[in-house]
Amino acid sequence: MNLHTWWLFFSAVFILCGTPGPNMLHVLTRSVRVGARRALATMAGCLGAVLLVVAASAAGLSAVLTAAPALFEVIRYAGVAYLLYLGVKAWRGADGPVAARPGEGPAASRLTAPRLVRDGFLIGLSNPKLILFATAFFPQFIDGHAAQGPQFAILVATFAGAELFWYGIYAIGGQRLAVTLTRPGLKRLFDRITGGLFVGFGAALLGVRP
Repeated sequence: MNLHTWWLFFSAVFILCGTPGPNMLHVLTRSVRVGARRALATMAGCLGAVLLVVAASAAGLSAVLTAAPALFEVIRYAGVAYLLYLGVKAWRGADGPVAARPGEGPAASRLTAPRLVRDGFLIGLSNPKLILFATAFFPQFIDGHAAQGPQFAILVATFAGAELFWYGIYAIGGQRLAVTLTRPGLKRLFDRITGGLFVGFGAALLGVRP
């Protein structure tokens, strides 16, 4: 892989990672509740799921899903159900009121580090589009005449770095946003918007095909 190929890959994934999606929205909402520092656990969960799916795709999971489309359908509908669940929960404001300072208050105290990691991991796994992305996008940047292992490792590390950068941006944005959400009306509007977005992501996932 030459520098030009890597730069094209980096430019593409940097834009794709920054585009709002379930992971970024989850990091944002968790940062509103617990602050950017504690949201690091959420980021770890999301990134862990992303790396697991990418590695599994490289190991042949995509071929298995192509050969057994029913398995992909199970994964897809499970992802849809989870995103819809999160949407309804966010819409209802199930995490409780936002504290005057992120990370304080009863809602934040219930969100322990293991729960933040778990929820982030489940969000990352809820989107089988990542499998299709890893299968269709990554191979375009692999030189078939060179060792593929090192190339794949570079691409995955680049992808993870772009994800983490945008996680940080969204987390900082969420922490700053929390200051204005102590007003009940704005908090309710925020819950409605984030809930609607999660439901929208779930509905969009219904149209995904292997």
